[in-house]
Amino acid sequence: MQTFNDVHLQFASFFKSQNLQPYAYLVSKKLSQGHICLNLNELSTEKEDISSYFKINNLNIEQLKKEKMVSLKGDEKQPFILHQNRLYLQRYFNYESKILTRILKFKNNTEELNQLNRLKENKDFIKNLFPSTPNIINWQLVAAVNSFINNFTIITGGPGTGKTTTVAKILAIMFQINPDLKVALAAPTGKAAARMAESLKQADLKVDEDIKSKFELLKPATIHRLLGYVPDSPYFKHNRENPLLVDVLIVDESSMIDVALFSKLLDAVGNQTKLILLGDKDQLASVEAGSLFGDLCLAQNQLNIFDEERTQLINSLIDDESAQISTNIDSQDISHPLFQHIVELKHSYRFKGEEEIGVFSKAIINNNQKTIKEFIDKKENGQVTIDTNYDIKLFHEFVKGYQDYIDETDIKKALKKLNNLKVLCAVREGEQGVYMINKHIESYLSEKKLINKGLEFYLHRPIMITKNNYALGLFNGDIGIIREDDHKVLKAFFENSEGKLVSVFPGLLSQVETVFAMTIHKSQGSEFTNVLMVLPKAENIDILTRELLYTGLTRAKQNVILQALEANLLKSAEAKVERASGINQRFLLE
Repeated sequence: MQTFNDVHLQFASFFKSQNLQPYAYLVSKKLSQGHICLNLNELSTEKEDISSYFKINNLNIEQLKKEKMVSLKGDEKQPFILHQNRLYLQRYFNYESKILTRILKFKNNTEELNQLNRLKENKDFIKNLFPSTPNIINWQLVAAVNSFINNFTIITGGPGTGKTTTVAKILAIMFQINPDLKVALAAPTGKAAARMAESLKQADLKVDEDIKSKFELLKPATIHRLLGYVPDSPYFKHNRENPLLVDVLIVDESSMIDVALFSKLLDAVGNQTKLILLGDKDQLASVEAGSLFGDLCLAQNQLNIFDEERTQLINSLIDDESAQISTNIDSQDISHPLFQHIVELKHSYRFKGEEEIGVFSKAIINNNQKTIKEFIDKKENGQVTIDTNYDIKLFHEFVKGYQDYIDETDIKKALKKLNNLKVLCAVREGEQGVYMINKHIESYLSEKKLINKGLEFYLHRPIMITKNNYALGLFNGDIGIIREDDHKVLKAFFENSEGKLVSVFPGLLSQVETVFAMTIHKSQGSEFTNVLMVLPKAENIDILTRELLYTGLTRAKQNVILQALEANLLKSAEAKVERASGINQRFLLE
């Protein structure tokens, strides 16, 4: 029996048709790379990849259409669906179809006139929440107005643009108008959910105490917990037949949600529920297939465009004319199903003006090679330090900062100090990968007598949960430290979403890893005061993209050190992640 080491070849071999096999191979491979489908318009770039496995003269799409295993209609049960010159596995076509259908359903359920009148009745309250600043458009206000009017809203914004502050103000308006509103908050990871909870508690709003008390009752959860995770099953307790009983659902870090979870989330939301998705369209997409949040944000030619009636309403809430928005739209945008449903927050309150992290991260995401080169050539260190020599002294100087959390006896404070700095890696394997970097840091701290690695779960070891453990209430991405309890017994301590310490016997934790360093992917949804980002020295690493760099850079609130070869840094900014899907084209067909 012939065997294959390549899982994509194994998949293709299940199908007898020699004409279908290369397509099956490519669809499988594309899924593993994060694409939802195979774009048949781009086959010319794939021929070299499959020529060593399959005897082909050309890839005959007309012949593909005649294959018994391929359906041209989405409602049939063949393994493959061919739609608009895109080849899908049936399951992924169904995910995409459900997302499309549900978004259009939410959109069409909007009671715009009723919502407009309610906003007008509360004009003074809203103005008090959003004081105007001369010559600066308050996009948070715009997002809040649209979120109240629409049943489906996307809010995208870079670091420090105030996405969580916007959520707090949206909720304040909603509670002012309807005090009995049922609200659910969710995020893809436990860490992101905890950050959402903390940010909402810290929101300094000028509102009555009864509204503030509503915020205390909000308990953000992971999406899996919200939907009702069923062990060893791809399904959830909440679905179309058993929807979530909430009036408003707000989901943070939506760029991290893959197409499968996105579909199941929308399926569990009732038709009358208001859904608000927050995220950063420029960040890394999900680990699994799909980049739905980014796709939706790029569906139109431009964002932040509104019809005359919506523009007038928004401007009626802004006293300073210099801070009002203008109507500047073309007919193509007006006709798009997502018109007036996406708002981009443009003003960063964290990186003001010419602060370096903001400037450099924008240069990366926009592939501004001139600005990137200027940062590389810069001699003096500011917010951004680029080290192309991988200076070991600079590395040691940074990781010496971990002494702060080790010396802190208060466990809760120690957890906060652990988040004051973090080493971020692009890859897991290799000299600059997470595993080796963590070993280097452990060795350095051992030499300094700050830790003793005699035990697997040694005192002060920082750990990260790598798989959801619902029995213990710990989730993928949760970070804790090993400390002694009151009885001098070593325990793993974590802070839950309510800000309370929870402790667990380390022996109960099977899926954990040391987290002095973590991957940039794992850092999504987190913030650190200072960041050291280490890129691999090897050339032609596919994972190095502008989205990866941007995500790592924007985890830092104050300072970032980037250790990278100049060539790799410049190439990374040129490499843009583009995942194949049909969602935007299918919107235009509706």
